[in-house]
Amino acid sequence: MKINSICVQGGYTPGNGEPRQIPIVQSTTFKYDTSEDMGKLFDLEASGYFYTRLQNPTNDYVAAKITQLEGGTAGMLTSSGQAANFYALFNICSCGDHIVSSSTIYGGTFNLISVTMKKMGIDVTFVSPDASEEELNAAFRENTRAMFGETIANPALTVLDIEKFAGCAHAHGVPLIIDNTFATPVNCRPFEWGADIVTHSTTKYMDGHGAAVGGAIVDSGRFDWMAHADKYPGLCTPDDSYHGITYTERFGKEGAFITKCTAQLMRDFGSIQSPQNAFILNLGLESLHVRMKRHCENGLAVAEFLSGHEKVAYVNYCGLPGDRYYSLAQKYLPNGSCGVVSFGLKGGREAAGIFMKNLKLAAIETHVADARTCCLNPASSTHRQMTDEQLREAGVPAELIRISCGIEDKDDLIADIAQALNAVCG
Repeated sequence: MKINSICVQGGYTPGNGEPRQIPIVQSTTFKYDTSEDMGKLFDLEASGYFYTRLQNPTNDYVAAKITQLEGGTAGMLTSSGQAANFYALFNICSCGDHIVSSSTIYGGTFNLISVTMKKMGIDVTFVSPDASEEELNAAFRENTRAMFGETIANPALTVLDIEKFAGCAHAHGVPLIIDNTFATPVNCRPFEWGADIVTHSTTKYMDGHGAAVGGAIVDSGRFDWMAHADKYPGLCTPDDSYHGITYTERFGKEGAFITKCTAQLMRDFGSIQSPQNAFILNLGLESLHVRMKRHCENGLAVAEFLSGHEKVAYVNYCGLPGDRYYSLAQKYLPNGSCGVVSFGLKGGREAAGIFMKNLKLAAIETHVADARTCCLNPASSTHRQMTDEQLREAGVPAELIRISCGIEDKDDLIADIAQALNAVCG
């Protein structure tokens, strides 16, 4: 099936007389006739379910759809995008290891890697998404275990050169993990450009309606863990916490990563997505291919309007000719990028505040990638404790506004932005 059809029908095919919509299996546990039957599940010798903290049929149907959309071999759902990124990295990193990451990533992920995981003994080197191959290669160490980046960075809106990053990662024997939240597999499939593992905050475009928090991890099944067995003992040597199973031997490179992530990390941390949230997520996925076209159409229209406005200092949107990432977007995102646009007002912090107060259609929210348009001025909300100088250093200057264009009529969005700009002193 093509990707449009996978959005609607992937992951679940009902049999004769079975529910047309995926069933919500709202149960914590599953009954078995004998202890031996259940024991086979604990030994990973049989497929099935025994406790929803590890796996649930509803979740697996939806994970299978996302895996199919990305062109991977195995996938899993998590309770949030943060959990997905943590699991994807921690599944192959431990105390004493090192990560190379793009510097322009979502602030929560930046903090996860630079602060929380550092407390766990995992170090990181941040590199510019625009770094040369020589600069990227210089960031790697003997103990590097993963490279990380975002297809389209939130909120910087930089576009990652996936092919270049993948080439460097593979030259050093490590996988490239890509957060594909903003692009979604409708607009970019990172595996086709060399990435090895993909993560998502399904809370964003995949759900698309601000209804259910969630995350997902998909494995391409292409990275040869055994070829670098010394780097990945957790996958390539017996797991004493799970009956001495060696994941790569039992499940091959196509299934080892996700099986370990489920049997070990989900078992121990328990960041499971609820079956109800997975059901809601699937409803969003069924219209993802339709909504992304409108998000991109609206994003481009708003970016074009803003770029010609006298009160706007600059616009960041990779779909605009002249944007520094336009050529990369044409390569990786030829059918559109996303609906998120960032721009700065010439009047600085004060102008941004006036603009935000006068919005009528666009809601002021920390959320993005929703069917409804939402807007944020970080300097007056999420980053309000920082001075103007600190904001500039963090890449979110006081005048910066991020608007996530929904699927309303583009003329209504532009009219709302125009009247809010009119309220700003010239």
